[in-house]
Amino acid sequence: MRLLIYTLNFAPELTGIGKYSGEMASWLATRGHEVRVVTAPPYYPKWEVSPGYSGSSYKREEWQGVQVQRCPLWVPKRVTGIKRLIHLASFAASSLPVLLAQVRWRPDVVWVVEPALFCTPGALLAAKLCGARTWLHVQDFEVDAAFEMGLLKSRGLRSAVSGFERWLMRRFDRVSTISRQMLKRLLDKGVNPDRTVSFPNWVDITGIAPLANVSPYRSELNIPPGSIVALYSGNMGAKQGLEVLASAAHKLRQESGIVFVFCGDGAAKADLQGQCGGLTNVRMLPLQPLDRLNELLGLADIHLLPQRADAADLVLPSKLTGMLASGRAVLVTAAPGTELAQVVESSGCGMVVPPEDPDRLAAAVMQLASDARVRASMGAAGRTYAERELDVHTILERFEGALRG
Repeated sequence: MRLLIYTLNFAPELTGIGKYSGEMASWLATRGHEVRVVTAPPYYPKWEVSPGYSGSSYKREEWQGVQVQRCPLWVPKRVTGIKRLIHLASFAASSLPVLLAQVRWRPDVVWVVEPALFCTPGALLAAKLCGARTWLHVQDFEVDAAFEMGLLKSRGLRSAVSGFERWLMRRFDRVSTISRQMLKRLLDKGVNPDRTVSFPNWVDITGIAPLANVSPYRSELNIPPGSIVALYSGNMGAKQGLEVLASAAHKLRQESGIVFVFCGDGAAKADLQGQCGGLTNVRMLPLQPLDRLNELLGLADIHLLPQRADAADLVLPSKLTGMLASGRAVLVTAAPGTELAQVVESSGCGMVVPPEDPDRLAAAVMQLASDARVRASMGAAGRTYAERELDVHTILERFEGALRG
């Protein structure tokens, strides 16, 4: 089978959407499928183009049996709603000629990721020209998130863009997303139930597993022996609501046995660093190499997973899969009934507190820090859930079957 992947982010050495697209492409290539990717240069989550790449030129490369064509895009230094739209439009425009050139290759399936919605018209056009089937994968509902989080505010614009989004979605042969609540939202947008597919994020349960020994990060970060580490690792953007972490760290600054570690990059990192200025119970790390991910996740006694209230069920954080596989307790901020809360509660992997409530978050950190037996039980439950529900091979084998169908 020939699969054309059209995605804004394809950076297998990083995290999030780019990582999942890369792992999927590599896995399919090893199964004998021909895979090509049209994408942008790596720039996420730092919001700057990675060394060795350019935001103003095209570049072709081979990666693990996959042909990758990278197209120019504009990356703003400071992200706002309007700048984000221009950023997305720049990639859609520069990548369209490359996408249409793939028509001569005659792919069997054109697979496109939202975000970015700007890419979907080109994907539909290319598929129509070569008779390929179309598949839209919704990693998060970028239109709803942009308006509900206040990045864009015009009612008239929301009505127009939402209507266009619904019109586009109904023209794909398959539309997939990563959680039950997000599948329900697809139906609310008018997608035919027969065309929807559950395609959750996954984890390599052999590559991410409970550490047998103490993580070397403890000594590297000068964390005192016996201290409880509360770790946030991942993208530092607007949807995460990271200010609640800084507030909780302030509230627990006198608790010498608790250390917060915040690891990652993104548009909100500078603000988080400023909010944590002067705190001796906080360690800051940049995004770490992929080959050290298991050591990093194993550093945690408690994984922290904040989410803004207005982002509920618009996204299901991809970082949750690694947290569960690491066998450590998880503490999330989520409203009751949301997908994130349901996964944590049903799996028994951790605790749920209300979003944007630093007092409740700090109290929950204290509660978990004081009870090693509860933390161990939660971590074991999370690992069991990951092995049962999130194994990369199980999920991708189902996806491969759906591609053929």
